[in-house]
Amino acid sequence: MQSKVDVIADTHGLLRPEAIEFLKRCDLIVHAGDVGNPDILKAIRFIAPTYAIRGNIDKGAWAKELPEKDVLEVAGKFFYLIHSIDDLDLDPAAAKFDAVIFGHSHQPISYKKKVRQN
Repeated sequence: MQSKVDVIADTHGLLRPEAIEFLKRCDLIVHAGDVGNPDILKAIRFIAPTYAIRGNIDKGAWAKELPEKDVLEVAGKFFYLIHSIDDLDLDPAAAKFDAVIFGHSHQPISYKKKVRQN
């Protein structure tokens, strides 16, 4: 079974209507940090199951419940979740992750690294 996973990050306490509409098409939501307000998580959890990590602006008791980094498995694929790519503390290929999901940059970015096959 294939799952539709959507990624959102850096909401900073604001969830735009366009984002809500976009997220309605997914099976799973990943919030890559800087949530800004626990009401954001309540709203997106109403749409679909949600995994979230803590970003650098996430403070208070509610934010302490969020991990700084996490590992997520979806349909046999493994994802490493971290807010800032600058804090990456492992080699994703060596750790056998299929992808790293991160936020913080406020820019949509996709890095692809070719793996040499022997």
